[in-house]
Amino acid sequence: MTAFTKMHGLGNDFAIFDARDTLLAMPPRRVQRLADRRLGIGCDQLIVLEQSMEADLFMRIYNPDGSESAACGNATRCVAALTGALKIETAAGVLSARAVDDGICVNMGRPAFGWEEIPLAYAMDTLIMPLGWDQLERPTAVSMGNPHVVFVVENADAVDLHHLGPLIETDPIFPERVNVNVCEVLARDHLKLRVWERGAGLTQACGSGACASFAAMHRRGLIDDAARISLPGGDLLIARQPDGSLTMTGAVATSFTGETML
Repeated sequence: MTAFTKMHGLGNDFAIFDARDTLLAMPPRRVQRLADRRLGIGCDQLIVLEQSMEADLFMRIYNPDGSESAACGNATRCVAALTGALKIETAAGVLSARAVDDGICVNMGRPAFGWEEIPLAYAMDTLIMPLGWDQLERPTAVSMGNPHVVFVVENADAVDLHHLGPLIETDPIFPERVNVNVCEVLARDHLKLRVWERGAGLTQACGSGACASFAAMHRRGLIDDAARISLPGGDLLIARQPDGSLTMTGAVATSFTGETML
């Protein structure tokens, strides 16, 4: 039996396993079984906590298809709340976290905009990319430790992400696949967002997607240095710091704890 904690940030849910004292193998097939919402625990991402030489712990992130992701903002906030860790190492680097009155605040680092940093298959201006898929056109590409494209739309709810999400995610222009964000600018301090996550599908919330969308809209000059990002699961507050890094603040919750035989 293996113990786990089920947590979520605005409905973006995670099965968290603590492997700091005992090694825990997570081959793709096991991840797929555990993440299955009918036959397993069910989650948007599966998280394994490991020892770190650079921080309080290392957070390994698995998508439901068994692939690994370098960054996940909401999972970082959940792990900080669960363990009290102030420094969390990920494959994308070390992130700092702290408890605040309205949840957990994480510094997600500076967004990257270079085509080779996303990465793209070939050189291209990432501010307004000359690409389109049906009604989604001219996105901005951003890396928050994982790749994102952000589309400005008039009505985020009207976009058929069940169809367009996987189409864009797997386009050859994105050699490591990509997260797909559709963003509606409501005001200079308020965005509405829906996200198709690479390897996970449509989610209630996406922390790195919120940061990527904020960064894209800020780069386009459409928002100021702080904004509320409204996702289907609730709101995140994103703010740009003097060094260009982005902080993300929001609520987290524990759903339940348990043990699994899978």
